[in-house]
Amino acid sequence: MTLLITIIAACIATAVWYAKDSRDTYKLGTLSLIYWGASLMWLMDFVFEYAELKTEYFSQSFADILNDSLLGVTVVTLGFVAWMIILLIKDPKGVFKAKLTRK
Repeated sequence: MTLLITIIAACIATAVWYAKDSRDTYKLGTLSLIYWGASLMWLMDFVFEYAELKTEYFSQSFADILNDSLLGVTVVTLGFVAWMIILLIKDPKGVFKAKLTRK
């Protein structure tokens, strides 16, 4: 589930980046890369875990599926928070700079 959730988030972020952010104002490309990097990490985790467990991998308990889902949501949320921090530091519209320089 973690892999599936991060791939969905990566596809959505990439589609929004491709459709809306032509001037890279909001750094949506960075958000896409964060999610695609997480997806690649979970893909490698899947490959190695499947190599170890074989068909037992597909017979997980409900608790395992729930834990994987919560982990996926956590990864997507932390990626979003990291992107927000990058966006606040870059300050593309100059909002914080204007507030700090106004006296």
